[in-house]
Amino acid sequence: MKETGLGEFEEVILLLVGILAEEAYAFRLAEEFESQTKRSVSIGAVHSSLSRLEDKGFLTSEMGASTASRGGRRKRIYSITAAGERALQSAKDFRVSLWSQYPQLSFVGILNQ
Repeated sequence: MKETGLGEFEEVILLLVGILAEEAYAFRLAEEFESQTKRSVSIGAVHSSLSRLEDKGFLTSEMGASTASRGGRRKRIYSITAAGERALQSAKDFRVSLWSQYPQLSFVGILNQ
């Protein structure tokens, strides 16, 4: 396993894999990324990120069944591993910690409720 940190793009892709569950394949992830962030993304960037996340041990993948709508081709479906869940929790904890230190936008009272 390589480096275990998450970049912002990787974090979003990892979260989207969790959100999409059985529908977490590259093209659908790219669509959801654009829908959620209002930013365009290339399918190559999504594939690269998925590959890095798998190399880090945060994702696993398996080939889904072939479908007529895809001309008999199969999709590679991604799932989050326990290490991926821990990486997301760590990223969330870090961001919440930073937000709580920013006085003008601190949510300390809200977060501690």
